[in-house]
Amino acid sequence: MKNTYTPLINKLLRHYEEQEFPFHVPGHKFGKLMSNQKWAENLLALDATELKGLDDLHNPTDVIKEAQDLTASFYGADKSYFLINGTTVGNLAMILTTCKPDARVLVQRNCHKSVINGIQLAGARPVMLSPEIDRLTGVATGVTLEQVRKAFHKYDSMDAIILTNPNYYGMTKNLSEIISFVHKKNVPVLVDEAHGAHYSIGAPFPPSALSMGADVVVQSAHKTLPAMTMASFLHINSAIVDVERLEENLQLLQSSSPSYMLMASLDYARSYLESLEIHDIDRIVGQIKKLIERLNKIVQIEVIDSTDSCDWVDPLKVVVQSKTSLSGYELQSVLEKAGIFSELADPYNVLFILPLATLDRIDEFASIVEMQLSPYEPCERKSVKIDRFPSITELTMTYKELQGLETKGVPLKEAVGHISAETLIPYPPGIPLIMKGERISQSHIDQCLFLIEKGARFQGTNPEDIQVIG
Repeated sequence: MKNTYTPLINKLLRHYEEQEFPFHVPGHKFGKLMSNQKWAENLLALDATELKGLDDLHNPTDVIKEAQDLTASFYGADKSYFLINGTTVGNLAMILTTCKPDARVLVQRNCHKSVINGIQLAGARPVMLSPEIDRLTGVATGVTLEQVRKAFHKYDSMDAIILTNPNYYGMTKNLSEIISFVHKKNVPVLVDEAHGAHYSIGAPFPPSALSMGADVVVQSAHKTLPAMTMASFLHINSAIVDVERLEENLQLLQSSSPSYMLMASLDYARSYLESLEIHDIDRIVGQIKKLIERLNKIVQIEVIDSTDSCDWVDPLKVVVQSKTSLSGYELQSVLEKAGIFSELADPYNVLFILPLATLDRIDEFASIVEMQLSPYEPCERKSVKIDRFPSITELTMTYKELQGLETKGVPLKEAVGHISAETLIPYPPGIPLIMKGERISQSHIDQCLFLIEKGARFQGTNPEDIQVIG
């Protein structure tokens, strides 16, 4: 008997019907930021292939080249590239372009897993910098110039430095001094700016790392702009990165049948940004302030409006903490029952990603939040737990040394002192907690157990039973 049931489609349609406030990615918010575009009514009409007159992503000479050139001009890059395999493929390409086997590369510990995967594919050796921790949220932010200086003093050479800026929560650091210092060493600066594709529109939004002098910057257009999931930009503005090799790596890593729907959404995302006038931005920011003021009148929650370890905070990222016994995960769950879907939760915080557009239904949204939380009494909260790792660390065993070694599973509580044979990743946000090849410390264990207790999800593994070198 044939089964024509479509479980994924059905679930997606149910989710669409249940959501009232989609404060999460993608940035088009179920097409609301494309609602006045006729072509968006039937995206399948754009699902073409490399026919005559439609150009070729892997050898653009016509309309794709024109669209990419317009993007480069807007962002102030020498060249910009459309990515149809997400920021992941941009991170992989820039790392494979600049990092040689066995060479050291400086990387923030709170990088995305795709950065670590790229370093592993390149056969390079990561030197990890532990970021500062924001005391209000317990969230890792960025690294300091002093850390970077110490790392360069400790090691003879680096192939590249890879920075993550902003972090998932929109906390952004000024990288200018770090970039200037690193460039004096003739080392390229690669920046995963996944959450900053809108940063070129000016204050009060943070500046892009491109304007600070970074060599290669990768942005997830789909996170805050009206672009489809997996649609990203890669920008290069460098005299020390091999452009031809970068383009070759993009061809190797991206699909040979690129989605014209994704590319079209990137074309529109750039156009949308260029269409915003100062009065549009002022109105958007004004409504965000109104939303925050309304939420802060709810006694069960608090909007975190400042941080102590970054230079800017993205207005589109609103971080809320419970003032009740609810953890961040539990608060997220309570709100989802009313059709309010946030981007992520952690033990303390819930993150809302707002649209880069005029907000509507602010009072209705706040009233629903207030009603959902009315059964919960405010109480004194425990202080935020701060986990710190050594400032500069290397893997105990390189990726090359790990190849072919036998592994075994051990209970997490008994793993102290073992070398991890896998990478343990709470998801979201996809930031590795224990890295493959790293010696497991008690601090690792404590943080994992804390996250498990609070209800965190781990991707691709059972965090209570970890694979180690046998």
